[in-house]
Amino acid sequence: MRNLMLIVNPYSGRGLSKNALGAVVSQLGRAGYMVAVYMAGDYTTEELAYQFSKHHEFCVSMGGDGTLSSVVSGLLRSGAVSPAIGHIPSGTANDVAATFNLSKDPGTAAQAIIDGVPTPLDIGIFTGGNAPDDVQRFFTYIAAFGAFTEISYSTPPGAKRTLGHFAYVLSGLSGMSSIAARHMVIELDGNVIEGDYIFGGVINSTSVAGLVKLDPEYVDLSDGLFEVILVKQPLSLVDFVDILTSITNRSYSGDNVQLFHAKNVKFTFDTDVAWTIDGENGGAYSAVEIKNHHEAIRIIV
Repeated sequence: MRNLMLIVNPYSGRGLSKNALGAVVSQLGRAGYMVAVYMAGDYTTEELAYQFSKHHEFCVSMGGDGTLSSVVSGLLRSGAVSPAIGHIPSGTANDVAATFNLSKDPGTAAQAIIDGVPTPLDIGIFTGGNAPDDVQRFFTYIAAFGAFTEISYSTPPGAKRTLGHFAYVLSGLSGMSSIAARHMVIELDGNVIEGDYIFGGVINSTSVAGLVKLDPEYVDLSDGLFEVILVKQPLSLVDFVDILTSITNRSYSGDNVQLFHAKNVKFTFDTDVAWTIDGENGGAYSAVEIKNHHEAIRIIV
């Protein structure tokens, strides 16, 4: 009988049903797993993974994108080498679930873990600030700044549970007037770009906030490279329409929306800029360095 650690965030998305949790534990048990349930509360999901994962063969996270991200961070901080992890999505945007085609039905997702195969996945290492006070953390699918990136952590939890994904849309519309361009210098594996941008994202996913999509045939999640999307400041209505069209059509080769591939990325700003990391508040920094941790984990899909 295999020893499985199930780390649960009961507050993600619209809240976790006790019946759903019981059904998942029973299903995994019938498949031959000895399931130990760890519920976020006194410990965060990251702390649970860090403190207790060494006592189990592998982990399963049950929650949203932020829950998976924090569990992965805990596993890697514990020194685990290419750990296997399953995920049962119960969040709002569920970008990781969309990328890997994971079902939002708990029973179906649990069965996918039972039948699935561990698949290598690159992880990002985010360092904000300047030595010796660097802040370093891991992320599973995105680190971003600018337009709409604050939505997922500024939207009230009650609104997320009641309205679901529509809460993000409402928050985005209410923040349209506050979009401001940031002047920056960006280094992409040594190549330097400078300009004014309203959005920048370092991505290893085919879905961002459930709204922006990348072509799955164009994105390799374990190739050691990030997709880096930059959106320039629109100077006219024509520019603004071009940006919306590019995002809608998943075309990122125009003048206003640009897509690059890079292993290591550095950002330098004139002032501190707020970042979102896997949908959570990542802090504000004037200098950020992001590195690709190639095939750091194996996600069961």
